[in-house]
Amino acid sequence: MDRELIARCGAYCGDCEWRERMNCLGCQVTKGNMFWGECLVAKCSIEKGIEHCGLCLSLPCNMLQEAFDQPEHGDNGERLANLKAWARGEDSYIKLGTFPSRDGG
Repeated sequence: MDRELIARCGAYCGDCEWRERMNCLGCQVTKGNMFWGECLVAKCSIEKGIEHCGLCLSLPCNMLQEAFDQPEHGDNGERLANLKAWARGEDSYIKLGTFPSRDGG
């Protein structure tokens, strides 16, 4: 796992379809200035001086929860699991979309 591809929100950019399609370098490299615009989650962790939200004392905050709840960017708990694992120093991740959905589907 390439730590430069750890998204501050708990995704792993190494698996993201947008990475190659949009030549996205990820929020660690772009400092939250993504191909689609400014990422408020990334900017928040940068302002706090932390590598990712798993290291934040407010995990999970309202801003992060709103990001999780977006249909196009959401997940079923994988991001939170990743953030907690990375905060423990683990070099592993769960690919988004691999947990059963919250609505049972």
